[in-house]
Amino acid sequence: MTATLVTISNQKGGVGKTTTVTHLAHGLVLFGARRVLIVDLDPQGQSAVALDVEQSPGVFSLLVAEQPPASLVVQAREGLNILPGNKKTGAAQLAMSVDLASYPMDYIGRVLRPVVNDYDYILFDTSPSVGGLQERAMWVSKWVIIPTSTEFLSMDGLRQTQGTMAALTERGWKGKLLGVLPTFYDTQTRESQAAIGELRTAFPKSLLSPIHRATILRECAANGRTAFEMYPRSRAAQDYQDLADFVLGRTT
Repeated sequence: MTATLVTISNQKGGVGKTTTVTHLAHGLVLFGARRVLIVDLDPQGQSAVALDVEQSPGVFSLLVAEQPPASLVVQAREGLNILPGNKKTGAAQLAMSVDLASYPMDYIGRVLRPVVNDYDYILFDTSPSVGGLQERAMWVSKWVIIPTSTEFLSMDGLRQTQGTMAALTERGWKGKLLGVLPTFYDTQTRESQAAIGELRTAFPKSLLSPIHRATILRECAANGRTAFEMYPRSRAAQDYQDLADFVLGRTT
């Protein structure tokens, strides 16, 4: 079975993107998927850190040195693997932005082809900046999830990401928006309530259940664990289980 490819993207940082990638990936293997792979395309390489995996130039080696993807993958949990990155990912991003002939839009799909049948899902963690990798990850993905924090300043990044998706669609992209994911939702603040209202109006059919603000998520990241492992009865764990259940139900 060919993997379902999903890009998690927002052109604004600090929206809980990596937390969403790692928790969704872990949730998928806990609640129904057989095998999941994270491909960390963000030069910060934080997906590896959040899962207590050592950063490495794996993404650079895959994209520029064209090493076999299976040789670069690291097991993070049972059923959950990661192809890590580090600062050298930025060099791969630069190469793609200046050498379009060598790195066409479907390039990431081409280099991952040897392992695409080994996984149920491949999730791409992308950089907030547009520079080649984000667009190519979207291009080969069937679905895109846009995490957006429930504050007004985050709406601009959401709109920019929508613009990138629209531009790709004009070029022939067949993927779709799987959902907009509100993050850092605080039921006690007017700003969160107003932001949710604005999102409901803008995305009446694709707004996902929010991820509530939770300090334990920062604690989990600092310990290289997910909420499913450290606080399985927490609201944060339930929020991300709901997300995993939605993705499993919508994409299988």
